[in-house]
Amino acid sequence: MPFHPADRLAGFGAYFFAQLGKRIAALRAEGKDIIRIDIGAPDLPPPNFVVDALVSAARRPDTHSYTAYGGTPAFKQAVADYYRRRFQVALDPAAEVLGLIGSKEGLFHLAQALLNPGDVVLIPDPGYPTYRAGTVLAGAEPYFLPLLPENGFLPDLDAIPAEVLQRAKILWLNYPNNPTTAVASPAFFEKAVAFARRHDILVAHDAPYVDVTYDGYEAPSILQVPGAKEVAVEFNSLSKAFNMAGWRLGMMVGNPDVVRYVHVYKSQVDTSQFLPVLEGGIVALTDERVWPWVAERNAIYQERRDIVVSALRSAGIPAATPKASLYVWYPLPAGETDSKAFCERALREAGVSMTPGVVFGPHGEGFVRISLGTDTGQLRQAMERLAAWLTK
Repeated sequence: MPFHPADRLAGFGAYFFAQLGKRIAALRAEGKDIIRIDIGAPDLPPPNFVVDALVSAARRPDTHSYTAYGGTPAFKQAVADYYRRRFQVALDPAAEVLGLIGSKEGLFHLAQALLNPGDVVLIPDPGYPTYRAGTVLAGAEPYFLPLLPENGFLPDLDAIPAEVLQRAKILWLNYPNNPTTAVASPAFFEKAVAFARRHDILVAHDAPYVDVTYDGYEAPSILQVPGAKEVAVEFNSLSKAFNMAGWRLGMMVGNPDVVRYVHVYKSQVDTSQFLPVLEGGIVALTDERVWPWVAERNAIYQERRDIVVSALRSAGIPAATPKASLYVWYPLPAGETDSKAFCERALREAGVSMTPGVVFGPHGEGFVRISLGTDTGQLRQAMERLAAWLTK
């Protein structure tokens, strides 16, 4: 007896990286040596003292039951403490902080908690695919905002048509940006907050890369703008900040009404994390030893960034040097127009797996993303292969 998916799901295929993983597995089965510099997953472990906190808590007999929905009060307080130290932003942990099972689920849940059919969501293009997926599966309509090099990969908020703004309910922002690596200034965030207030729109700022920065750059939070909590929420994650991707620890902070709506929705869906995971997260967010570790980790990423940029430039590609994020975003070589076809040839012929820009939206076409989350030696080898392939 055949079964069919719900109509709202029928238009979705497998996630790009799931499909890519199968492709790479098939090539490796043929004996091909493939180096992956595509997916944005940290390859280094979190600090030992964070792991020790997890292990110590797991050995206690009182940590194995259900955990408070949306995170324990202690975890929420740790998030508030982090925001106070890192951004000088005051948060009420009981009303303005919600723990997430990784920030990705929070991005998706926001759409389910706020949107109705007919609502419009303003989505950056290129952008993280979950913004669109959450919108469509909630029955709302995406309106894509081109992120163009000539605008520093910032959306032109003044170019949005009035009829779109009348139905718009959420504006997604993401800085430091995935995939473009662009950064936003405090002045841009001030403009975005004023725009949201003027048009009764919620700004949802996705900020998992604020602590992955280089050359002395410090990424801001949108909540540093006075009055931002009236019109904004921010998502953050321990995945990229502290190399805890598999721990699935994130947070949503900001507007208390929106935090409450998402909390209500989440309480119907999940039962929070394993308490020792939250205990480890508290240490990562509050222990002062973490900041020297972050600096050392970022120095490793910066070395990798420089390896990638240097190799691309030696092959004649004008790659920009990012100030933040876990990526390098570069234009296709002259004469190339199809990022998927280019990356497929690089995979087959050079044994290097990268992410085609079009995966992130139509305005990502013409670009390729390289991840820095690969062992330095392997990354260097991948770039040597790629540079040789590009110049042969």
